[in-house]
Amino acid sequence: MSETKGDFRLTTTPVMSTAMLIRRPAAEVFEAFVDPAITTKFWFSKGSGWLAEGEQVRWDWEMFGVGADVKVGTIEDNRRIVVDWGSADADDWTTVEWRFDPRSEDTTLVTITNSGFQGSGDEVCSQACNSTQGFSFVLAGLKAYLEHGIELNLVPDHFPDGLVDGWTDRG
Repeated sequence: MSETKGDFRLTTTPVMSTAMLIRRPAAEVFEAFVDPAITTKFWFSKGSGWLAEGEQVRWDWEMFGVGADVKVGTIEDNRRIVVDWGSADADDWTTVEWRFDPRSEDTTLVTITNSGFQGSGDEVCSQACNSTQGFSFVLAGLKAYLEHGIELNLVPDHFPDGLVDGWTDRG
């Protein structure tokens, strides 16, 4: 048995951040996240409506029987989206922010951060790791869809036998 060395106490709450260069104009990339008819091609299976500032929508991953309530905070057209998401009957809400940074007329860097994880140090670290993995899949699926018209089915194929322990009720 190996001995674990180091100090594993958290001194700051982890924040998830991931990014991907998408070879499409910022307006097109932005629309892919606010219009559920597009978002369902690379992330969730059903969305109750467009993202609009001050509105609340529902995102569902019907293949897993789970979903998230989404409270839209800030919308800056083609630049930024900020939402709080979680379960209506729980205190597990976190904040997700998308930034759309045009790098050229036809290229956009999308950065996603997720913050506000709650629980023990182990739980918070697990949530941040799961969020990083999940949002990396989202960006990879977005890239394939917008750049090549391919639906990769990354989210359902990651869990072909259903959700596993450690994943919350958010896709």
